[in-house]
Amino acid sequence: MADTSTQSIQVHAPLAQVAAVICDFPRYPEWADAMKQVEVLEEYEDGYAAQVRFVIDAGPLADDYTLEYAYAEDLSRIEWHLVEPSKMQRALNGSYDLADNGDGTTTVTYMLEVELSIGMLGMFRRKAEKMIMDTALKELKRRVESLAKA
Repeated sequence: MADTSTQSIQVHAPLAQVAAVICDFPRYPEWADAMKQVEVLEEYEDGYAAQVRFVIDAGPLADDYTLEYAYAEDLSRIEWHLVEPSKMQRALNGSYDLADNGDGTTTVTYMLEVELSIGMLGMFRRKAEKMIMDTALKELKRRVESLAKA
């Protein structure tokens, strides 16, 4: 059974800059610690990634999986799902919802729904999900804001 978690963070950059970092998959290993390799396998006609392969190593959670992406026309929503089960995951669905706050900042809401292939007690799974989401949002914020200052 998959659990859904949601978390938000405010990023001091316009929506377009946040979306640009999210969509720049090959650069993820530069700023996302667990990402060891990221490869765009397929692209849509507009150049956005359709399928992306990830190799992650976050200590006890190491995996190799492919996600399929879909995008809102204005990039206010970027969502994904697992193409096929991996060593660690039976299902993985998620999204970034980006909201322009009208003051040069963007609220990023991260939704993650994961069904693991391995057994894990509920409280440990929730703690792991929270850690993954905290880390992903903080690393995204740090990357976007550092590029905005550059």
